[in-house]
Amino acid sequence: MSVTSLGAYEFEPRDALARYNGKQLLYINWERHRMFSRPFVIAVAPDMPFRTVVEDHISSYSYHPDYEHIDWSKVIWQNSEEVFTPDFDKSLADNGIGHKDLIRFTTPGLDGLNGTGY
Repeated sequence: MSVTSLGAYEFEPRDALARYNGKQLLYINWERHRMFSRPFVIAVAPDMPFRTVVEDHISSYSYHPDYEHIDWSKVIWQNSEEVFTPDFDKSLADNGIGHKDLIRFTTPGLDGLNGTGY
């Protein structure tokens, strides 16, 4: 939505990186699993290894029955729209993941409850 302003429209966003004391916001979404209505958002250090995000934060999706069947070697990872192959032992920053990025992961063969996307 565009904004028409009568004067200068300058302000610091309330979710600017500087407000998070060395952390950044990271959105995470499990594609084709709408049982979770929107991406999770977490505040994490940019030097956190990608592996820690998977093991400590993506596990929040473990309530879904498909979770225990994920073959992590076949997961398709995206940073917003761009497909990438993360290095699990490198940091988020080293993997090119920045403040307010959306990490999307797709699990081939797992398409939600009975293939419905839920």
